[in-house]
Amino acid sequence: MAVKKQSFEDSMERLEAIVAQLEKGECGLDQSLKLFEEGAKLAGQCEELLDKAEQKVNLLLANDEEVPFEGEE
Repeated sequence: MAVKKQSFEDSMERLEAIVAQLEKGECGLDQSLKLFEEGAKLAGQCEELLDKAEQKVNLLLANDEEVPFEGEE
């Protein structure tokens, strides 16, 4: 199954569903491998989205430190 780019929340929801399905142990080997592969891709996408969010927060914080607040010198 091809993994489309989706929101972080959608990716996490699908990843949690995959984990739950794999934990049940009711899938055959082939299906388990397909689910694992999809989960690995989703985990990578989530990590990438979190990294981008962290970079943006760090950039915003760095910009905040450069601009003094009103009343500060």
